[in-house]
Amino acid sequence: MKMLTKGLTMLTLLFLAPLLAIPSHSQQTSVTGPNKSEERAMAVLKRTADFLSQAQRFSVTEDIGFDAVQDSGQKIEFGETRNIVLSRPDHLRIDETKRDGSKSGLVFNGKDITVFHVKENVYATEAKPGTVDEAISYFVNDLGMRVPLAELLDSNLPKMLPERVREAAYVEQSSIAGVPCDHIALRGDQADMQLWIAQGDKPLPQRVVITYRREDGRPQFWANFKEWNLAPKVPDSLFTFSPPKGAVKIAFSPRQMMQPGEQKTKGGK
Repeated sequence: MKMLTKGLTMLTLLFLAPLLAIPSHSQQTSVTGPNKSEERAMAVLKRTADFLSQAQRFSVTEDIGFDAVQDSGQKIEFGETRNIVLSRPDHLRIDETKRDGSKSGLVFNGKDITVFHVKENVYATEAKPGTVDEAISYFVNDLGMRVPLAELLDSNLPKMLPERVREAAYVEQSSIAGVPCDHIALRGDQADMQLWIAQGDKPLPQRVVITYRREDGRPQFWANFKEWNLAPKVPDSLFTFSPPKGAVKIAFSPRQMMQPGEQKTKGGK
């Protein structure tokens, strides 16, 4: 089965991913005109970027799905659930459970970055003093590892947007899991993106869909966000990794954390 290595690598950067076109069917676009639609969409995007970047703490659960396009052209969906706890400036934990039941995670405590895989009972750790922003940048750019939607965790998110978004449109007001949202569409050089942002004084992302229009088969990545908590009560011990009995320490490698579904697709199943 064919791997989407380029497309999945791009998923590590949510708002750095190339983004979405003004949809011709958008009611809002036809009523206010494209300029007003773009202004409204960018205002929504800026509001959520400012809100997330200024939040000192939060936790959230992400249900993620993504396509793996086969040589036959058929799309096979894989997925995972990620539980994220962020405490700025220098604490982060991500626990991942894939649909096949395998578990892994990332822990950062301001001093060390640790990645672990439960079933294999292995872990890798490296000293990296600094902030969460610096740790994620090092993890993604230097180690070549993946953190889907990493930019949601970056305090510099508002500064990144102007040069990344090529086109924007306000689609409509809608509801995701009972939460009133602003649905916006964005476009960049490589991919299209749709975002559903909660209305009100807590403009938190509720859903994202990315379509990689230049990849064979136009694969999609999507994520639903739930259980947002802006004041999670978590002990410091959550950000300290203690190797379980018998765990083997290994070295970091750019291919150590496989792309989602890699093992299955390589076997053609």
